[in-house]
Amino acid sequence: MHLKCLACEALARPVYLAAAHTPHIVDVELLQLGWHQDPDDLRARLQAKITAASSGLETAYDAIVLAYGLCGRSTEGLRAEKIPIVLPRAHDCITLLLGSRARYQGEFTDYPGTYWYARDYVERNRGGSVLSLGAETFEISRALYESYVEKYGEENAQYLMEVMGAWQAHYDRAVYVASGDFHSPAVEAQAQAEAERRGWRFERVGGDLVLIRRLLWGEWGDDFLVVEPGQQVKMTYNTDIVTSSSV
Repeated sequence: MHLKCLACEALARPVYLAAAHTPHIVDVELLQLGWHQDPDDLRARLQAKITAASSGLETAYDAIVLAYGLCGRSTEGLRAEKIPIVLPRAHDCITLLLGSRARYQGEFTDYPGTYWYARDYVERNRGGSVLSLGAETFEISRALYESYVEKYGEENAQYLMEVMGAWQAHYDRAVYVASGDFHSPAVEAQAQAEAERRGWRFERVGGDLVLIRRLLWGEWGDDFLVVEPGQQVKMTYNTDIVTSSSV
């Protein structure tokens, strides 16, 4: 198969590794991380990429694979046009780094107040303020922080947020995901330092990149949604996370 892969920068290294070893031809295109903070904007950007890849003007692809989860409903409503689109049944990229929905759900159930760190996300973060993954309920605090930076400068903004307790409103645990060759002692040290500064307990867990591998190897079993032409992605309220429906 010839696949087009649209991937978030937060998964850059795992996606490139899977693309290098898959028996298929894969053209990878990275989209800037952080765009999920505005789900409507990210959805429009992804749909434009899907439309372009579906046109066949330059390359005839067999499918478009998305290295994204639901990501704050950013992928909900995406439409398959002339060729199928495939995406993991995942809430966000943490699931893709941990390797399964079950493991993600277990972590969320046991430790709901967890701030996640991974190498690509930290290294490619352009804003410099929030370096963690999957903090969807934290976006209000981030928006407030950024407004303070604009008004009062970064040091004063950090002071105000910490005095108000906004950084710690929902979180008490920081986890660094170390995935094989992608482990970075420098990023782990940075995550641990932030955890200590905020008074959170710190842990390191091993990652599992099997979902990313299967996505780019075309092994689309129950953990993936294949959206056929004329269908769109629809969110579910069960463990399937996403399903498809007619446009």
